[in-house]
Amino acid sequence: MSKPGTIKDAIQKAIKLISESSTTGIRWNELNRKLKEAFPEISESAMSNVFTNLRAEDSIYRPVEGLYKDIKYKEAEEEIVTAPTAKPQPKIDEKQFYQPFAIYLVNELEECTEAIAWGGNKFKDKWSTPDVIGKLQAKEREIYRPTLGIISAEIKTAIDPHALIEAFGQTCAYKLFSHRSYLVVPGDSSEEDKPRLDALARIFGIGLVLFDRTKPENPNFQIRVRASRHEPDMFYVNKYAKYLEGKLF
Repeated sequence: MSKPGTIKDAIQKAIKLISESSTTGIRWNELNRKLKEAFPEISESAMSNVFTNLRAEDSIYRPVEGLYKDIKYKEAEEEIVTAPTAKPQPKIDEKQFYQPFAIYLVNELEECTEAIAWGGNKFKDKWSTPDVIGKLQAKEREIYRPTLGIISAEIKTAIDPHALIEAFGQTCAYKLFSHRSYLVVPGDSSEEDKPRLDALARIFGIGLVLFDRTKPENPNFQIRVRASRHEPDMFYVNKYAKYLEGKLF
C-alpha cells in the first residue's frame, strides 16, 4: 500500500493530466468517475479531501460550478476575450425556429393557449419585439379563470458569448410587457455559458430553454428553467398589444 502523501500526489497528477486533455473542461461527475477507475482503493471522503485542497491551488480552476479546467486554458481564454476580432460564425436562420417554439409553448409547456411567430421589428422597437409571443387565456367553461397572461420568447442560434449576452438582455426587456419571458439558446453553447445563463435565469425570473440548432424540423426543445410570473408595466402592455390586434387579440 502506498503512503498517503504519495497517493495524494498521484491523484493530483492524474487530475492534472485529465484536465489538460480537455480544452473545454471536464464536469465533476466525469472527472470523479475516471479517478475512481484509476484509484479504486481510495474512499469517497479521501477523494473529496484531495479535491478540496486542489481548489485552493493554482493548477486547475473552475470557470463555473462543477467544471474543471487546466490553468493554462484560463490564460488562453483571457487572450481570446481581449483579441481584436473573432472569425464570424456561419449564421443560422433563426426564423425557422419561431413557429416550432410557438407550438412548443402551447402543447408542451402549456404556458400559452395561443402563440405566434413574431420577430423582426414589428413593435417598431428592436428591444421590444420578441421572436415568439403568446397569450394564456382561460376558456369560458373553466371554473377558475385567471387574468390574461402574455408570454414572450427570444430565440438565439449563435453561441458566441456576446450574442448570448445580448439575447439575455432582450429577454429581460420583454418583462416590461410580458407576464413570463423565455430565453431559448442552443444546447451546444459552451459548458461555461449554460450554467451562467441558468443562474441568471433563476435570479431574474426568466425561463431558459435549450434546443438543437442543427435540426429545424425537430429542434428538441428542453426546458431548463421555468419562467416566473410577474406583473408587467400596463403602459407597455397596452402600447405593444395594439400591434397584435387581429393576430393574437
